Amino acid sequence: MTVGVGVVGAGFISDTYLENLSSFPDVRVEAVADLDVGRARAQADKHGVPRSGSLADLLALPEIEIVVNLTVPAVHVEVSLAAVEAGKHVWTEKPLGLDRQTARKLLDRAREKGLRVASAPDTVLGAGQQTARRAVEAGRIGTPATALALFQTPGPESWHPAPEFLYQAGAGPLLDMGPYYLSQLVCLFGPIRKVTGAGGRARETRVIGSGPRAGTAFPVTVPTTVTALAEFARGGSAQLVLTFDSALRRTGFVEVSGPLGTAVLPDPNRFDGDTVLHLAGHDEPEELPAAGHAASRGTGVLDLARAIRAGAPERASGELAYHVLDAMLAIEESITRGSSVEVSSSVDVAAPLPADWDPYARTV
Repeated sequence: MTVGVGVVGAGFISDTYLENLSSFPDVRVEAVADLDVGRARAQADKHGVPRSGSLADLLALPEIEIVVNLTVPAVHVEVSLAAVEAGKHVWTEKPLGLDRQTARKLLDRAREKGLRVASAPDTVLGAGQQTARRAVEAGRIGTPATALALFQTPGPESWHPAPEFLYQAGAGPLLDMGPYYLSQLVCLFGPIRKVTGAGGRARETRVIGSGPRAGTAFPVTVPTTVTALAEFARGGSAQLVLTFDSALRRTGFVEVSGPLGTAVLPDPNRFDGDTVLHLAGHDEPEELPAAGHAASRGTGVLDLARAIRAGAPERASGELAYHVLDAMLAIEESITRGSSVEVSSSVDVAAPLPADWDPYARTV
């Protein structure tokens, strides 16, 4: 039976979710909710969704089994907990939460009620990253030993009409972009055991560069450059640079090396992209085109829906998101303390998607 879905948060990212979820036969979007009920109505009308209204209106609908939480990070846990208390499963945008205590409370409460919480990024389920993971797990480069990940931009204020939240607690390049890079690395190396971080901010204020509030200055309260060393429980390490302070744009760069070669991975913020293998003893690199489905954001919601019906584990799990959050908060603590910080949580990484996984097939 098709799984009913309700989307909370009718902002910019909701368009992509609503377009994709409406195309998957195994799920059915029943309602859109927002603090601005007019905006919710407009999005519902735009995407052919039958109902709209407030969060309370959406949670009262018995046909909704999964709440898709697209609200701002500061209320992720609050909205997700409300959904769990209403008896709904949850898919939440990243990060899972802003602190360990409330994020853990969310996951534990869901477990008590027999419900599931899953979380972005579902880019780890994209054909690009799945192809890369299959190649690494097949031993093409040997056991992964080291990795380098780079995200360098001048910051989003030049194009984002309301970028203030990206420079406040719960965001910055670490919590905004870190989930993509760290989730990709954890899926390849396994859980992180220790981190060492350094960081700072180049400017105390930023200026909005586009939209109706262009020219408005706003304060920066979080590090806008973060560098980190992550050490993994099964061995190996990764270096990360995440910055909103670079005039040189270099994004989506992740390379993983082992004794047999180096894999240059697809952009962890995308669902497609080739993997390039530089193998020892080979003069020319080998390109592995992304093999698999062509869906994007919302793939994790579909995987969650199918997992619920099958009684199987979801892949972009809340536990994976919690472990990544725990590691990011440990990096923040390391920056403040000036010393390494142990990551207390762990996670069992779910198996890859089957190579023939088809989001457009009816399976439930």
